[in-house]
Amino acid sequence: MSVAELDELIHQPLRLKIMAALHAQGAEPLEFARLKAIIQATDGNLGSHLTTLEKAGYVEIAKDFVGKKPRTRVAMTPAGRKAFRRHVEYLREVVEGVGGE
Repeated sequence: MSVAELDELIHQPLRLKIMAALHAQGAEPLEFARLKAIIQATDGNLGSHLTTLEKAGYVEIAKDFVGKKPRTRVAMTPAGRKAFRRHVEYLREVVEGVGGE
């Protein structure tokens, strides 16, 4: 039996893109504007999905200032990393199960 499983929160297409972008970044946080450009979302749409992921404990959002300019950075938590890996493994099994054997 596999430990991989569908994660309904991550499975949503925009949230999957968010998690993939953060995963590719490693432990370094991504600035909100950069993440927005990578996944091609609006401020409101990205903010809404980040709130959902933050409530699930998958991402951490840090707000600070650079000089007088506000900055928002997003990073994947260890729980988010684990959930993302399990979801990717689930997707791999689905793809290989349909195309293989």
